[in-house]
Amino acid sequence: MEQMSLEMSGPVVYTVTSLTSAIHRLLTLNFDDVRVQGEISGYKVWSSGHAYFTLKDSGAQVRCVLFRNVARYMKVKLADGMAVKLRGSVEVRQERGEYQLVVSGIELEGEGELQMAFDLLKRRLLEEGLFDAGRKRPLPAYPVRIGVVTSPKGAVIRDIISVLGRRWPVARVRLYPTKVQGEGAIEGVCDALSRLGGSGWPEVIILARGGGSIEDLWTFNEEAVARAIAACPVPVVSGIGHETDFTIADFVADLRAPTPSAAAELIAPDREELLHRIANLQGRAERSMTFTLMRLGRRLAERGAARAERLVQRLVGRAQQRADELEYRLRTSVTRRLELVAGRLEASARRLGESDPRLRLAHSGHRLAMLDARMSAAMEGAERPVRERLALLSARLGALSPLNVLTRGYAIVEGPQGILREACSVSEGDALRIRLAQGRLGARVERVEPGPSPESDLL
Repeated sequence: MEQMSLEMSGPVVYTVTSLTSAIHRLLTLNFDDVRVQGEISGYKVWSSGHAYFTLKDSGAQVRCVLFRNVARYMKVKLADGMAVKLRGSVEVRQERGEYQLVVSGIELEGEGELQMAFDLLKRRLLEEGLFDAGRKRPLPAYPVRIGVVTSPKGAVIRDIISVLGRRWPVARVRLYPTKVQGEGAIEGVCDALSRLGGSGWPEVIILARGGGSIEDLWTFNEEAVARAIAACPVPVVSGIGHETDFTIADFVADLRAPTPSAAAELIAPDREELLHRIANLQGRAERSMTFTLMRLGRRLAERGAARAERLVQRLVGRAQQRADELEYRLRTSVTRRLELVAGRLEASARRLGESDPRLRLAHSGHRLAMLDARMSAAMEGAERPVRERLALLSARLGALSPLNVLTRGYAIVEGPQGILREACSVSEGDALRIRLAQGRLGARVERVEPGPSPESDLL
């Protein structure tokens, strides 16, 4: 930062405007493009489209403004508890003597510490079942004793009493005053719910607080308060902050109202509407009674026609009896006719069965089987002598077969020209084939000795 020095004969006296202008120039000159990291709190968009909020950390905070012409190009929607890195310039609001950061760019850093704590507790209580719809208790339809846990100061209690007085003036309101922000607020709210709910006096309890930042409403994001609401023996309606504010207490309560005034409207019936309903019911009861009296009068007037009605009923009864008799006779005639037709059908079926071609076919098949057996026996008788003669001839032929001679030790010798009958039909070195009764032999001629015929050798 540039050090500024002034040569002067005496101390300079600034006006408020000149001092503020000098500070404005100094900040504008040295902080015209800065990045600031922190957590968003108290974020609110005005009807003009400009957004105002506070950027804070554990040691300090600075006011910020996001003008509409910059916000329209932002891709993220800001909310309390978000950790961000802002880009912008520092200027002084001279009419208030305050400095602020004019935002020109935003980078998300993740969830802030409070938002992280909120999400963690919400997830844990959800898993325990404290948010389940099944444990929510119904509110009394026409409560007369209404307890309120809130600060005795401020507009909240006045708004609740005003709404109840307008809608349901018969209600009696009992305030249990407690701190709703700052040190001791958590213990105060828990003690109020325990004492007021345990007293047995209220039929329903309103837990209320006006709007504020996430830090201002943090009492109602504490686990102790959530468990005190769940343990309260009477139904609890939460009316905390504005319509867009949600706290852990809203999820645990038996009913969540967007504002404290809305909480009073939700639990209290509208007297004018109730009177109107009573008037409607009264009118319906009168109309019903009038209609009943008219119906009874009509009945008395119709008594003279009762005798004629009984006469008509007797005539109708007789006609119905005659119709029953005719129906019985018709049913009997039809039954007999059906029995006759059934008998005829049965006789026809029996005759048809006697002339069934399947019986004829079975008889012819039996005769055919007998003829086949007789023919087979005749053929067998004719074939027997033929087979015997054939066997005799076969035996004679076998006796003449040269193969049978081989079984007695003879052999058949074949040379190059066929079966050998003379030794001179082969020469030395010729190959011979010798056939025995079982098997064959191969031989070669070593010597040829012509001689007399076999008959001479035998002689």
